[in-house]
Amino acid sequence: MNPVPKCFAALALAALAAGTLAACGSSTSGGGNPSPGSGKPAYGGTLNLVASGDVDHLDPLSSYYLPSFDLELGWTRQLVSYLPSNNPTLATTIAPDMATEVPTRTNGGISANGLTYTFRIKPGIDWDTHPARAVTSQDFLREFKAMCNPVVGVGNLLYYEPVIAGMTTYCNGYTAAFANNKSPTASQLAAFQNSHSISGIATPSSSEIQFTLTESANDFLNILAMPFASARPAEYDSYIPDSAQMKQHVISDGPYAISTYVPNKKIVMTRDPAWKQSTDTLRHDYLSSIVVTEGTNSPQTAMSEIQAGSSDLMWDLPVPTSQIQPLEAAHSPGLHIYANTGSEGPYLVFNTQSPDDNHAMSKLLVRQAIEYAINKVAIAKIYGGTGLNPILNGAVAQGNVGYSQYNYYPTMDNEGNAAECKTLLARAGYPHGLTLKDAYRTAGDHGLVFTSVQADLKACGITDQGVPEEQGPYYTFLMNGPNSAKPNQWDVTEAAWAPDWLGNDARANIVPLFQKDCQNPTSNFGCYDDPKVDSLIGKALVAPYEAAAAPYWIKAGQQVMRDAAIVPMTTQDVVLFAGSRLHNLIYNPVAEQYDITQLWVN
Repeated sequence: MNPVPKCFAALALAALAAGTLAACGSSTSGGGNPSPGSGKPAYGGTLNLVASGDVDHLDPLSSYYLPSFDLELGWTRQLVSYLPSNNPTLATTIAPDMATEVPTRTNGGISANGLTYTFRIKPGIDWDTHPARAVTSQDFLREFKAMCNPVVGVGNLLYYEPVIAGMTTYCNGYTAAFANNKSPTASQLAAFQNSHSISGIATPSSSEIQFTLTESANDFLNILAMPFASARPAEYDSYIPDSAQMKQHVISDGPYAISTYVPNKKIVMTRDPAWKQSTDTLRHDYLSSIVVTEGTNSPQTAMSEIQAGSSDLMWDLPVPTSQIQPLEAAHSPGLHIYANTGSEGPYLVFNTQSPDDNHAMSKLLVRQAIEYAINKVAIAKIYGGTGLNPILNGAVAQGNVGYSQYNYYPTMDNEGNAAECKTLLARAGYPHGLTLKDAYRTAGDHGLVFTSVQADLKACGITDQGVPEEQGPYYTFLMNGPNSAKPNQWDVTEAAWAPDWLGNDARANIVPLFQKDCQNPTSNFGCYDDPKVDSLIGKALVAPYEAAAAPYWIKAGQQVMRDAAIVPMTTQDVVLFAGSRLHNLIYNPVAEQYDITQLWVN
């Protein structure tokens, strides 16, 4: 199974038109609709979401698409989650969900050595089965046992398999058991899962679950807060994971349940009668129903529907870039912009193992020359200007642990310096320039990014030859590390990234991008390799607390830039537009959308 980071799913659509993928932040404009606590909530009514396409998966085990995460807020629950808040600090604060409390060393939930986490499940939480049935610790264990199934596994196994003791052995056994069975039945999968154990997960009782880790992990609670780690009902043993049959029998333990699912047409969620507010401090069921109507491919058409009142929110479509400035100028109450999102993109990646032009990309001076060449302001203008796309000069964007302010390759107004680029190229042995192959996406505005980079490189004597790739195959091409070592593949590319959560998120940000990894698949697209960075990552991952890990992450990001592994260009704000009926607009960093369990309508 190849894990696919959510940034890839987001880029497939959100960045296609406006480049507004990102995560947590605070509203910097708009804000006319009531904020939390500014009025008594109204119960009832329908939230209408206008959409282009469908979910990637309905099984939370494998779902890895921002719009899917948005709906999962309503019908899945985890042991721990995040506080619903427009305060960025609170929005990245772990809170108890199904667990009675967040485990700590002080309350005894985390062992003194940091390797054992114990959770107790609140009483009274039920599945919407007939009759309703209590959610148990075994339901959580079932999710972890399903993670490495050979059909549709967990969205990112790397968050769990190396971290939880015994999971590698379990997953290897699962793979071996079905090595010669390419079409396993649901009963065969369930039989394996129910007859094999994961040594690092124990369920002493139906209301208690305990995890033992391979080594201390200060971000383990963040990992458990991902929708991948939702409880899994026993009924799912009867279905192939994420199969068409399962999608018609989705079971909820949240305030809403999926009552209708017509693939590529409509999703309807209604109140879950088994859910009780007394068991859930993070969600509400203000709405009677939530309807996602698919088939609108034009963001302009979707905006018109919202402004006309026939829809309330865009589900998987971006606010058109051309409309943002006029809406800001008009002080539109529906427009909201969220900054410090943690996203990085586009950023220029160097293929350090490419043999092209006498292994030019492996040479530090060549990479440093290109650092000076790029006009970052021109890149920002493609996506609406620096107001929406702040210039980024470090390897870690604001909103992520490890962020710090520094600029090792400054240019006037961040607009590039062709003369300095030429000087460094000459020192590197390329006084007459060189030729590079640039893999770029043909969809949306990505072609404009390529042509901007191409012009910057031409100004300092570098010929940048385009290697066009369609949106879908693009990341598959980049993730093939061994292929990247072959000649005439690619030397540079304009990629993008958004972490799966914010705050203590370096495992979802620095680790996949910069830790030594040149396998297939790899998110370290350029096969960057620095032992100093790997050492810092190792120390940060096992630090007892986020505060203890942060200095290591900062040093790792700074070393990445000393090595000129990438050219950071911009980070990107999230732009949302809400219809006039909506109230209590609480931005959710994981879904990059308003939390549907907080909204109420007139």
